[in-house]
Amino acid sequence: MNTLVLWDIDLTLIDARGIGRDWYRTAFRATSGLELVRMPTFPGRTERAITRELLTAHDLEPTEELVARMHAELIDVATRERDLLPARGHVLPGALAALKALAERQDVVQSLVTGNLVEIARYKLAAFGLDEHLDFEIGGYGSVSEHRPALVLEAVRLATAKHTREFRSVVIGDTPHDVDAALHHGAVAIGVATGRSSVAELREAGAHVVLEDLADTATVLRAVLN
Repeated sequence: MNTLVLWDIDLTLIDARGIGRDWYRTAFRATSGLELVRMPTFPGRTERAITRELLTAHDLEPTEELVARMHAELIDVATRERDLLPARGHVLPGALAALKALAERQDVVQSLVTGNLVEIARYKLAAFGLDEHLDFEIGGYGSVSEHRPALVLEAVRLATAKHTREFRSVVIGDTPHDVDAALHHGAVAIGVATGRSSVAELREAGAHVVLEDLADTATVLRAVLN
């Protein structure tokens, strides 16, 4: 059976040290002319969910047009400031080695299930040399839905269509939202306690495997492939 590995980005593969929040402040100001005074929670959520909550919290109707404008501004500021990523953030331990080891296997395809917009996902991973091991065409991204399980469904659909075969799907992330999204579609859920959720919280969410981090490549491979 071929395996589709769907990675989260923030606090799973990299730590961007809050640059996304800065980008939201800039994008919100450019979109609305207002200062951002209430910041939504980010971990495990999609750009669509975050944007809609942010607009509502500032008494703005989250219409499709306004959400699209916010996302366009987010992409614009990320394009301008992507060179700040290497200085602001860092790759988490073992992330590159895990991606490389899985990329060497003929029975594994790697992509993303991330709350980021696809353009921002590319910038974040390219800044740290992680992009070459992932197929961005078949990922599930934050523009798809407010609900993370829909991102897994989209990624599996695109991968199945592109490769014309069925996959055993594995979702790897640092929050209970990642775990829930995997379980919702019968995928293997691997929690990585490199974010704000503890090992116990990820286990309680129902993760099949919980890792402290990605530092031990052999352990990561066993979790993904077994």
